[in-house]
Amino acid sequence: MRRTFASLLSAALLLPTPALAWGYEGHRVVATIARGYLQPAVRAKVDAILAQDADTLTGTDMAARATWADAWRGAGHRETAQWHFADVELDGPDLANACFGYPAAEQPASAGPARDCVVDKVREFAAELAAPATPPAERLLALKYLLHFVGDLHQPLHAADNHDRGGNCVLLSLGGTRTVNLHSYWDTVAVEALGRDPDQLAATLRARIKPAQAVAWQQGDAATWAMEAFQVARTTAYRVGSPAGCQSDAAPIAAPAGYDAAAQAAVALQLERAGVRLASVLNRALAKVAVAAPAPVSVPAAGSARPAPTHASTMAGRTPESLACSADADARGLHGKERQRFRRGCIRDRRAGG
Repeated sequence: MRRTFASLLSAALLLPTPALAWGYEGHRVVATIARGYLQPAVRAKVDAILAQDADTLTGTDMAARATWADAWRGAGHRETAQWHFADVELDGPDLANACFGYPAAEQPASAGPARDCVVDKVREFAAELAAPATPPAERLLALKYLLHFVGDLHQPLHAADNHDRGGNCVLLSLGGTRTVNLHSYWDTVAVEALGRDPDQLAATLRARIKPAQAVAWQQGDAATWAMEAFQVARTTAYRVGSPAGCQSDAAPIAAPAGYDAAAQAAVALQLERAGVRLASVLNRALAKVAVAAPAPVSVPAAGSARPAPTHASTMAGRTPESLACSADADARGLHGKERQRFRRGCIRDRRAGG
């Protein structure tokens, strides 16, 4: 399974572990596209639920909260790590096996089990969001996880594996001394090639979506969408021709001709599908649920009945620019002085509006 990686360093990009599906930008794009497809009443309910949240790990708006599940996992909640993907093997596609036999959800769903997959968690949290009896704190968690996991479900290398940790073991050459692992290439490199401003990219992608496409994409369920993403991985992501398995001494692979263009087209399509489908999931789940007026509530930690920490001691003074740049640094797997240099430049650029 994925989420560990032997330390292979290049002059520019490192190999992140754990992988962050779509990275900071991609998840914001998905949520922003989705927001445009929300029914007005549902949009108001989403905002009301999020207004109850005192967690400081991410920004408070819908797009920022779409990155929360990665931030929560990175804050020490490794019990949620396997919820982000379903490793369907290329040489024996079996979604049930990738989902650990579809284990029964604990109550509440945010409590586990740890060995579960993104398909199950989308189903479970959507059901919680729709249930009138769900406590407000759990409804908030269900919404935040859904904002993220529907996006994860559409990243092809979160739905496919070649016994290579979802592409984390495959090193791609970007020219010169620059390298990146295959998983990170699809998380961030191919997304950033489409445009580095999440709001502008979301607007561009949404403008391409035809009404008939939006209707068609809402068909199916999490399992259907996962296997669709698996096929994208099989036909496009793994066109690099990498052997199965992980080999610590493997040399970087040069992508075949046309790979970048094909990857960018596939990424754009998957982001569009994810946005439309996230809206569909939320529209269905919240259509008949009454949401109380916003009031601060305690948020339980996954796997614990205790309230979730707001991380005030560690997050005090952190600006939105600082949080966003930390997420970008995490997506690139940066550490130490290289991380510090990246964050300083990133914060400076964001404050300058760059």
